[in-house]
Amino acid sequence: MRHAYTFLLFLLFTGFFPESHAQSQPKGGSVADVSFIQGNWKATTTEGQTIEGVWLPAEGSNILGFMRMMRSGKADLYEILAYEQSEQGLTSLVKHFKPGLIGLEEKDKQDRYHFVEAGKDRAIFQKEGESLRILYEKRSASQFVIARGNEENGKWVYKDLFVFNRVK
Repeated sequence: MRHAYTFLLFLLFTGFFPESHAQSQPKGGSVADVSFIQGNWKATTTEGQTIEGVWLPAEGSNILGFMRMMRSGKADLYEILAYEQSEQGLTSLVKHFKPGLIGLEEKDKQDRYHFVEAGKDRAIFQKEGESLRILYEKRSASQFVIARGNEENGKWVYKDLFVFNRVK
């Protein structure tokens, strides 16, 4: 019996229990899961708003993007998007600005979206503290979509928010 306790203590302190091991591993997602969004993209909403988005190539453990939203030829909103890899997993950080670079979030705050899952040319993030998901999906070599997901009757339903076409 003494040997069994000694063996259990050995497992506990050396990290062989799955709970201990899982905590030391980075959580899901990597910048490679969203690298398909790289490039220059442009969308027009049904309301006539024009959205231009640029996502830089992955460098190290991050990807940086920005969007300019125009209405009637005038800037309406800017967004800066950073996809960062850490020990906690892949996170999408978003800051919004009105014209004049007037921040909508507090100086040291940002919207945080945590990686949920990815497949070929698609990735899903969930907003921290909310039941809201964002789907990034490349539907063809020249089309990329950002869709908003809400849970309905126990299933996630996604509706296109922006349908981008590649700018050449």
